[in-house]
Amino acid sequence: MVRSARVDRYTFGAVQLGHWCIRWDPPNLFKHINLLSRPKPQRLLRQSAALRHRLPLRRRRPPPNAYYNYQNNPYYQSDPNTLRRPTLLRRLLALVIGLIVVFAAITFIVWLVLRPQLPQFRVDSFSVSNFTLGNNSLISFTSQVRLTARNPNKKITLSYDHIDAVVFYRSSSLSDTVVPPFSQDTKSETSLTANFAAVGTFVDQLAVNGINNERGSRGTVGFNLRMLSRVRFKAKAWRTRHRLLKVFCGDLVVGIPSNGRPGTLTGGPRQCRVGI
Repeated sequence: MVRSARVDRYTFGAVQLGHWCIRWDPPNLFKHINLLSRPKPQRLLRQSAALRHRLPLRRRRPPPNAYYNYQNNPYYQSDPNTLRRPTLLRRLLALVIGLIVVFAAITFIVWLVLRPQLPQFRVDSFSVSNFTLGNNSLISFTSQVRLTARNPNKKITLSYDHIDAVVFYRSSSLSDTVVPPFSQDTKSETSLTANFAAVGTFVDQLAVNGINNERGSRGTVGFNLRMLSRVRFKAKAWRTRHRLLKVFCGDLVVGIPSNGRPGTLTGGPRQCRVGI
């Protein structure tokens, strides 16, 4: 009876192993048939039990790279918001780049058509009278500077706010004044006059020593003139915002041999540097 039960279990295990080989492992079918020809019931029963446990796991085994390749995984659903963010950023970046390119192209075309140029300034005369410099570092004088402002543009007019003008000796300020506002048409020149006056203005000792040395050696004093103004460029419908115009007229040598003597500009008119 025991032997009969073992044979029945052996037969059942062999049949189960054969079914499994035919269905899941056809290439090794003959290997398993050879195994069946050997009467080892206990081994076959153990293999049959192992196969019964492994069979459901093999059926549920996912395809290769299922959890690493999201595109081939039918159970993975990507977040639509995550996909929209890179697309939105790319569109915004493309829009910003497009606006920059369009603005640069418009600016370049306007520059080609109008060809804007900076105005030109020239000092025509610089006269000084009643110039006195005492040992107490106090300076007094009156001065008049005549300038010419020129607009070299063919299609652009200029509009100036008031001009702040300052007379320097090296880096020491001696006197300042204001020139009234004015406008200029295309290809035009405007004469300007700036009047300066200083009465007992204190200057540092370095400036006093420098002025006395120049008057004693050459009989002249070199001054500097600086002007600041807000200017606007206009061309029919095209207008710019106000720009800060800087004008510097350096090395204005005036003959002043001694105190109380008048002096004038030597060496003729001087061209000034202009910048924005």
